[in-house]
Amino acid sequence: MATFRLSRRLRSQRALDTMSDAQFAVLATLKGHGPHTLGELAERERVTAPSMNRTVNCLEEAGWITRTPDETDRRKVNIEITTQGRELVAETVRRRDMWLAQVVADLTPSQRRTLARAAAIMSEVAAR
Repeated sequence: MATFRLSRRLRSQRALDTMSDAQFAVLATLKGHGPHTLGELAERERVTAPSMNRTVNCLEEAGWITRTPDETDRRKVNIEITTQGRELVAETVRRRDMWLAQVVADLTPSQRRTLARAAAIMSEVAAR
């Protein structure tokens, strides 16, 4: 439960309050991993293609992403993040990092060491 509560607190630190977690996840994926097709995004986020299409439509309407035909296969459409989308992701990450740094700064050195060890274990578990 503590992990879920911390995750919820981090997610609340965003640059745009009206953006859903799913929308932000798509933007972060595109910023970090480059253009994707709709199917690739759906698979990566473990949602259905129609659900991802709704998310992508909202992001496109807001100007956070663009769709362009694939140069080699005109049946495919590549979804890319815009400059505004990149800036939104960067600002959200900056806010989350700042919030977490402030919270961790209030911990004792012993608590910070314990947290560092726990983070390493959690990373290992997540990689399985």
